[in-house]
Order: sequence, then structure tokens, then C-alpha cells
Amino acid sequence: MSTATTDRTEAQPAPQKRKSHASLGDRLTFPRAVPMLPAGLLLIGFMLGPILYSLYLAFTDNAIRGRGAEETSFVGFDNFVKAFTDGDFWNSVALTLVFTIISAVIGQNLLGLALALLMERANRIIIFAVTSVVIAAWILPEVVAGYLLYTFFASEGSLNAIITAIGLPPQDLLFSLPIIAVAFANVWRGTAFSMLVYSAALSSVPSDIYESAAIDGAGPVRRFWSVTVPMLRPAIATNLMLITLQTLSVFGLIFIMTGGGPARQSQTLPLYMYEQAFSYGQLGYGTAVALLLLLIGAAASLVYLRLLPEEDKR
Repeated sequence: MSTATTDRTEAQPAPQKRKSHASLGDRLTFPRAVPMLPAGLLLIGFMLGPILYSLYLAFTDNAIRGRGAEETSFVGFDNFVKAFTDGDFWNSVALTLVFTIISAVIGQNLLGLALALLMERANRIIIFAVTSVVIAAWILPEVVAGYLLYTFFASEGSLNAIITAIGLPPQDLLFSLPIIAVAFANVWRGTAFSMLVYSAALSSVPSDIYESAAIDGAGPVRRFWSVTVPMLRPAIATNLMLITLQTLSVFGLIFIMTGGGPARQSQTLPLYMYEQAFSYGQLGYGTAVALLLLLIGAAASLVYLRLLPEEDKR
């Protein structure tokens, strides 16, 4: 018995040592760091530098004109206190949330998913036509898109020409519901991104999963909720996060169409920040508002990250 045990022990291979993750070839040496030095300096100068300077401005009374322009003073959290006690700031926060939910979370997200699902079963001619129209709106410069949508929603624009042609009364959405008008404009311009994201995600779903679900008796609606949506969950979370961050920073489209008016009814946080920093010259206060907008975007990103499956967070 002991002899057999000894033979088995000798026959077993010696345990191999695990390779160190930080092998000599992966270490950053001085000769390898030298070519990276120019890129590092550019990142520090054009990214880290402005970020640190913005943080400094947010806690000062720096201004374009007046006392803050002559001598900048450290004011602590006064700029943030001013924002939290300003009714116009909270009006801009509310309008920013409305604009983001309507145009990004609901509009671009759902319309992009619907277009991706429809094109999955369409022929090549329809796919080419729809893709060309949607992407053409996406690649237009924001200023050009703003002027196009302004002429569409204006009192004598294309929308009223269509409405009156079918016997309905004309509407002036840029005056009565400006935040809705700019939200629809942003949907028209930005849906292409969501459509491309969902088209790529749908192309990676194995067809045998749908075939198995159909054999089990699942109809189109059941297959969508039980197969498509779970498989697209990472794409949905990623797309929502990206389009939300993009929508939070929309400025040119709203500025061209309404300028934040009338009576601040479409003044989102980027326009409020611009007004305070450049129209009123309060750079310190405007920068503080920009940091608050950054925090809102960070909070939204954390919410969307919780939608990701655990395996996609690693």
C-alpha cells in the first residue's frame, strides 16, 4: 500500500508557479516612458489644467467686469448657496430634467429601438432610405439643425402649413410649449445614435434563441419582453447613459430655436450657465453652475450603471 502511494506521489507533476501579472516586459521603464511624455504633457495642459482652473473659479467671485474682474477673491461655497436659493436656477433644473426625459430617455431611446427592430426585418432599400434620412439629421451641425427646426415650428413654418392643410388650427409651439418643441427637435436630430447602438446589439443576438422561443409557443410580444429586452439590457443601459449625458449638455439647438425663452420657459442649465457667466459676466458663479450640472450627469450615470448586469460591470 505504501509503495503504491509513493509511486503515485512521484508520478504527480510538480506544481507550476503562477506567472506574475507584473512581468518584466509589462513594467513601465524610463525608455518606454519618454515617448509618452509629450502626450502626458498635452493631457495635463489641455485637460487637467482647465479642470483644476474651473474648480478654482467655482469658489471665487471672478467676473468679466466689476469688482470680481479687478480683484478675484475666494468666496467658499457662496456661489453654490446662491444657486440653491435662486428660483431661476431651480427652474432651469426642472426644465433640464423635462428636456432630458422627453428627448433622451423616452424619445431617442424608444424611437431608436423601434427603428432598429423595424429595419431588422426590412429589405435593403428601406434600410438604406431610413438610415440615410436618420443619419443625415444626426450629422448636421447643431446650428444648422436649430435653424431648420426653428423654421419648422415657427408660426408661418412647415408644421402650421401641414396642420392648416388638414383643417386644424395653427399652433405656435415655440411660444406656447417651447421646451416640448426643443425636445422634439433634439429627438429628430439625435435618434440616429440610439438606432445604430440597438442595431448593432440586435445583430449579436443568436437567432436560435428566437427559434426556441417560437417553438415553445411565445408570440412576438412575448419574445420581445422575454428574449430581446434581457439580451439588450447592457446596450440599453449604455445607450441611456450616453444620450443622457449628451442631452444634458445641449446648448446650441435650444439657443438657436428659443434662446431660453420666452420668459425662461426653455432655459435649461447650459443656457442658464451661459447667461450668468457671459451675459452677466459672473464667471465664478457660472462655473459653479457648470459643476452642479456635472454632478447631475454623474448621478444619472450611477443610476444607469446599476441597470447593467453584474458580469458587465467587471
